[in-house]
Amino acid sequence: MILLLDAHVVLWTVAEPSQLAPEARRAIEDPANDVIVSAASTWELEIKRASGRLRFDVDLIAELARLGIAVVPITADDAIDAGRLPLHHRDPFDRMLIAQTRRLGAVVVTRDPAFDRYEVDRLAA
Repeated sequence: MILLLDAHVVLWTVAEPSQLAPEARRAIEDPANDVIVSAASTWELEIKRASGRLRFDVDLIAELARLGIAVVPITADDAIDAGRLPLHHRDPFDRMLIAQTRRLGAVVVTRDPAFDRYEVDRLAA
């Protein structure tokens, strides 16, 4: 199974795994699953850190690499799909995750119930 982590799940995975729901933590730690992070999530986290809205003292890219979690790029097809999604949710970062989840046949790992309005599988974080 491919697991695409939402931004808050990225932080919990690298810095506070105890914040994750037990089922999500087991799935992320299961070597049979491919765990990935969107470049959009790293961008979102760094924007929030730079603006002072979020504090974390970890090098995201280094920690993700240490954990064997790949960062996937945003493709033009992802951008088009995200732009064409119904406007159930206006957060551009989350819309990108929805588009990438659809393209990759992944399960998005998030606590955000807004993802349920789209045709994607969600694992509650």
